Amino acid sequence: MTSLTRRVRALPIRARLSLLVAAAVAFAVAAAAVACWFVVKSVLVSSLDEALKANRMDRNQVSQYLNLRTGLCAHDPVTHEQNPFGSSVQLVDRQGGSCLIIGTEEVPLSDADHAVAEGRSSNALHDATGSDGAQYRVFTYTVPDLSGVAVSAARPLNEVNRSLSNLALVLVIVAGVGVVGAGAAGLWVARTGLRPVDELTEAVEHVARTEDLTVRIPVEDDSDDEIARLSRSFNSMTSSLASSRDLQQQLIADAGHELRTPLTSLRTNIELLTRSEETGRPIPEADRKALLASVKAQMTELAALIGDLQELSRPDTGQHEGRTRILAWHDVVESALRRARLRGPELAINADVHPWYVRSEPAALERAVVNILDNAVKFSPEGGTIEVRLADGVLTVRDHGPGIPADELPHVFDRFWRSPSARALPGSGLGLSIVARTVQQAGGTVGLTRAEGGGTTATIRLPGAPVPPPEGDLRQAAEDR
Repeated sequence: MTSLTRRVRALPIRARLSLLVAAAVAFAVAAAAVACWFVVKSVLVSSLDEALKANRMDRNQVSQYLNLRTGLCAHDPVTHEQNPFGSSVQLVDRQGGSCLIIGTEEVPLSDADHAVAEGRSSNALHDATGSDGAQYRVFTYTVPDLSGVAVSAARPLNEVNRSLSNLALVLVIVAGVGVVGAGAAGLWVARTGLRPVDELTEAVEHVARTEDLTVRIPVEDDSDDEIARLSRSFNSMTSSLASSRDLQQQLIADAGHELRTPLTSLRTNIELLTRSEETGRPIPEADRKALLASVKAQMTELAALIGDLQELSRPDTGQHEGRTRILAWHDVVESALRRARLRGPELAINADVHPWYVRSEPAALERAVVNILDNAVKFSPEGGTIEVRLADGVLTVRDHGPGIPADELPHVFDRFWRSPSARALPGSGLGLSIVARTVQQAGGTVGLTRAEGGGTTATIRLPGAPVPPPEGDLRQAAEDR
């Protein structure tokens, strides 16, 4: 059985479906044929029983065959040619004796027949086998006004068996044709129904062979069956993969472009230093210090760019959940403010920070706040002021720099995008992308707007509470918001 199961599972799905349909139809046809055969048999036997019961002999007909002295047959039995009852008839007395009065075949009597003759039963109906090996239907009954004697009529079952044999042959032929037809129909249905699966298979194989993610499977708009849903899922998957690959290629191209400038400058400076050592002509001390400072700045820029790329290479959702916890956002802001004051000592940074607790990844959230403050420091004029406020889950950072043109605002959170006016300043163009990603993972929103009177206002909204709630309560509060 296990070997047969393995062989069936090894068959193609079309063959399995055809085999399943054929087996189901074969079982149904076989059950119907067997039921039909038994029903017809019951009807034919019942008809034969009714015929035996209808041709009962009366007292006068039986009396002419009785011997007044012995109580049994008075003369030889009549043949079937003279038989008006269409059956073999025997007389049975209560002592167990019997004689054939009509017909040529004497059918052995049973205890039920003797019980009728003895008066213990009114009639008996059963099958019996004659001395010639043929099957008979026997009906034994009593005759009114004639005691001590019973009449046993027997009719051969060959007429019923012949009809049943013919019926069985017809049923077998019909069942065979039905099973073969069901198998052919099952194969046709399997081929027709699995044609979309073939198209899907060919599309998957084509994608695996050519890496062409533009392949789409046509799906009718009004179709909502399993194959249609599978095709739509495949189309959606290939679209997502194509979009992801495009973004990945764009990220690689942008990263290569951003890396090329500091690497080229770094190589040039190192070659100058190396050449001065090889030729024995030292570079003036002031130029040497400038070159070393430039090398250090370029290495710092490369390290920052690599760190930003590592941050952006992390999955957008799912895997960061294990690193999130409840944070005091005001403490994160205070820490970021200390770093911002070190980077812009000539600026006045005014802060108004109120308690607020959020659920986020500590390092990522602090880096996002630092990036926002770094932008404000970078674009603030010397001696300018930066206003920072955290209240009710909203962090605003306002600078008094040149501001961002309205046509550039939709692009500020794009990866590697840098304003034309800021391309001469240090930076990789990834800082605000990291901010947007971190805030989105924490369930919040971020935006940049032009401030009244000049400058830019950055706004971050995060769900949470002003007091540290239990873990589950904060999560629920974040979902409610």
